[in-house]
Amino acid sequence: MRALRKLALVLLVMLAACKRAAETEKTSDTNSALAPPKVVFTDVTRQAGISFVHNSGAFGRKYLPETMGSGVAFLDYDGDGRQDLYFVNSMDWPGHRKKKSLPALYRNKGDGTFEDVTRTAGLAVESYGIGVAAADYDNDGKVDLFVNALGPDHLFHNRGDGTFEDVTARSGVSDPAFGSSATWLDYDRDGFLDLFTCNYVEWSESTDIFCTLDGVTKSYCTPESYRGATNRLFRNGGDGTFEDVSRRAGVYQPTGKSLGVVAFDYDDDGWPDLAVANDTQPNFLYHNRRDGTFEEIGVSSGIGFGEDGKARGAMGIDAADYDGSGRESLLIGNFANEMLALYHNTGNGIFVDEAPVSGIGQPSLLTLAFGCFFFDYDLDSRRDIFVANGHVETDIERVQPSVTYAEPPHLFWSVGGGRFESVTRESGEALGVPRVGRGAAYADFDGDGDLDVAMTTNNGAAVLLRNDGETGNDWIRIQLSGGAANRDAIGARVTLKAGSLAETRWLRSSSSYASQSERVLTFGLGPPRGRGAGGTPVEVEVVWPDGKTQKFPSLAPGKLHVLEKSP
Repeated sequence: MRALRKLALVLLVMLAACKRAAETEKTSDTNSALAPPKVVFTDVTRQAGISFVHNSGAFGRKYLPETMGSGVAFLDYDGDGRQDLYFVNSMDWPGHRKKKSLPALYRNKGDGTFEDVTRTAGLAVESYGIGVAAADYDNDGKVDLFVNALGPDHLFHNRGDGTFEDVTARSGVSDPAFGSSATWLDYDRDGFLDLFTCNYVEWSESTDIFCTLDGVTKSYCTPESYRGATNRLFRNGGDGTFEDVSRRAGVYQPTGKSLGVVAFDYDDDGWPDLAVANDTQPNFLYHNRRDGTFEEIGVSSGIGFGEDGKARGAMGIDAADYDGSGRESLLIGNFANEMLALYHNTGNGIFVDEAPVSGIGQPSLLTLAFGCFFFDYDLDSRRDIFVANGHVETDIERVQPSVTYAEPPHLFWSVGGGRFESVTRESGEALGVPRVGRGAAYADFDGDGDLDVAMTTNNGAAVLLRNDGETGNDWIRIQLSGGAANRDAIGARVTLKAGSLAETRWLRSSSSYASQSERVLTFGLGPPRGRGAGGTPVEVEVVWPDGKTQKFPSLAPGKLHVLEKSP
């Protein structure tokens, strides 16, 4: 019986893939005349006043955590309507302390520059940090910060006066394991955001293992050398405290080696599910049963393994409706020689990896992907892809001459119909610089309507890439306010209509690798559609996290609109 079920699953995947390939080929013929947009990404890190440098603590012993790097978050911590930046930092190892390494909070001054306010904000707390997730967990209208780390984690409550308070001890969310990414979601739809944290492997200085590439010198070990560690789900009690419900909710699985997580509603039932990227272990897909528990269906859904039936080295992850199907699919960054994964959501509970036929597979074969996300960088209404690349072994070229330690990122432009074209070289000299990329996030930091990119590098300087587009396309930005319950409206579905154009976005907390993009939703509208420079007014429909639907007609393009939930 089990063999028959497996055969049926394989047949379903094959049929879905064949049908999808035919549809993609037909659509790509239609769009073959499209030319890539004239968009250049400019490195404005220095002129913006950002000087953050990540410290891995490496001192020659090649400890596994030194390869991980850290994340970055765009957030409006002071509520002034401008996107600020938070960079996670690691630190020197005990017994080898040379300097104090702090994270960095940069306040957006509104003139294209940032001010380092880490100390005055109360965030000058040293830890071996890796991931970050920002959200208003107590519904007081101010965004809070969670930092996932190797060792104790930290939850910082926003006081609303420009400062944060470390409430880790009384909140109950600290986990001493090897943390990586994290995300906020309201999995039980009670109006309070819960916290899902990823853990990587069981590792400590005392249990570090000797590994080698050449049989002589020590190299960084792969995660296969260590036992996995379970992720955690903390349920928000609504009183500032959290309860670890990992076992009760069905997400306690020590076999995972998790590096990325995204909350998304893959079956469109109004309840958030979770996809988790695992390194050398099958990826997880947690289906929300709507009773406070999840069912893990990663393998049966098709996202657990690669096309060869093997688990890949998965790092970052994101979800989006990239092909106009009305369903969110998955993008996963994998290890070198494994290419990216683009799991198309077929709508019947099955995902099919379309990376090889989409145009993103071959260009990503030799690179090692960490941070990755969907975004519409040219505002043409189609979702494009950004990937931060960088190997984990500093001298990988000695054993694999075709693979390098520092690697340029990938920028894939959506041609339409599920097809992409690599445009990294065409998008500016700064974008093509080889870096040891790790965390990556996007936001409109300068208020011009298009999306800019922030990226961290392992044991190196962060970079801010400004989008200097010349597309002439219209846009509209939507910020949701969910009222007293789930004030951030995490989990809401937003559908925009403008003439024949229809787009859908889902509002989420963090994704990518250990990072978080802005909470504002940017919709590209393509060329102006009549009625003067302002374009055609658009209609927005919001399905709030509690299931209530609300329409907002006649919104003007070229503006940021704050949409509030009606009582």
